[in-house]
Order: sequence, then C-alpha cells, then structure tokens
Amino acid sequence: MKLPLSFYQRPDVVQIARDLLGKYLFTNIGGVLTGGRIVETEAYAHINDQACHSHLGRYTARTKIMYQAGGVAYTYLIYGRYVLFNIITNEEAKADAVLIRGLEPIEGISEMLLRRGLHQPARNLTGGPGLLTQALGITTQHYGTDLTGDLLWLEDRQEPVAEELVVASARVGIDYAGTDAALPWRFRVKGSPWTSPAR
Repeated sequence: MKLPLSFYQRPDVVQIARDLLGKYLFTNIGGVLTGGRIVETEAYAHINDQACHSHLGRYTARTKIMYQAGGVAYTYLIYGRYVLFNIITNEEAKADAVLIRGLEPIEGISEMLLRRGLHQPARNLTGGPGLLTQALGITTQHYGTDLTGDLLWLEDRQEPVAEELVVASARVGIDYAGTDAALPWRFRVKGSPWTSPAR
C-alpha cells in the first residue's frame, strides 16, 4: 500500500524518520521499476535545527518546496555531482524534511547496476544518499514530485523494524550546526549491509 499524505503530514519529523525504516521506496522511470527497503534516514526540523536548510525561516529558490505540505520530494545537487532525496513532512509552512540515506535494493537491481556502472550488488550500489538516487534514477527534475503518484512513491509492506534493531546516532556532515550536530536524529537498521559507511 502506498503511504498516504497523512503519514507525511504528521508533526514529529523525528518520529517520521524513524517510522520510514522498513518502508519501501520506488521509482518508475521510462517504464522501468526500481526500488528497495529503506534502512537509513535523517530528520531535519525547520526553525530550531541549525542543520536544516529552512533554519530560521530561510526561504530560497531551492528551499521553497520545503514550505509545502508534506508528501513531496525535495531533491538537490551536492558537490556538483550527487543528488540527494528528501521527503518534506509536516503541515504547510512547517518545512521539516527527512533525508533518505540508505536502501536495501529489492526491485530492478539489474537496472540499478547499469545506472551506477557496477557489475554486482554491493554496499556502494545504494548505501549512501547520493548513491541510492543514482541507482533509482532520481534527479533534480524530481524536485516537488508528489510522493503519492506513479513516478516516485513509498509503500508500507507491513515490515516494521523492531526498536532493538534501530540505531540512533548523530547526523552526518553537519559540523557547522553547533549543538544541533549532536542530536541523535540519524536512524539505521542495525546490522544492515546497505547503510552508508559513515559512522
């Protein structure tokens, strides 16, 4: 079952990031279905989170999508090379987001390998936020995509991740965020070989 807008529009982005573990992310691009099980996420919480792109109400051409109601894609380029895929959450104007960092490949693995230029599945297929977008064919053109549509969507396949299998830790690459850098808002499935290598 596709996740409904009500899932994304809840007020607690940290809980949503946790709840996304075990959910499935899919793309259907050019008639090719690819996807997998989410094993790593990070939460970003608008106004009071110094690591969030919308901190203190920052509104730019890039971040404007964050102010829409939850359930749309926020994609952007980093290092001139990698696209990151975020899910906007909460109500309109709240500007929270969850970054998807790791995915266990399930569907369309041969196509994922082609997109990544690899010969066999390994962590570097989808074990990182900029790698999984390449594998799934997600680009900056998917900025603002409705996540309840047929191009890019998430599903609940009734595979919840037990609390004892969830690792919560500080987020990656946000040393600039002051005390917020230490918030345990990165969530991983314990023991998964598909999480990003950052520890």
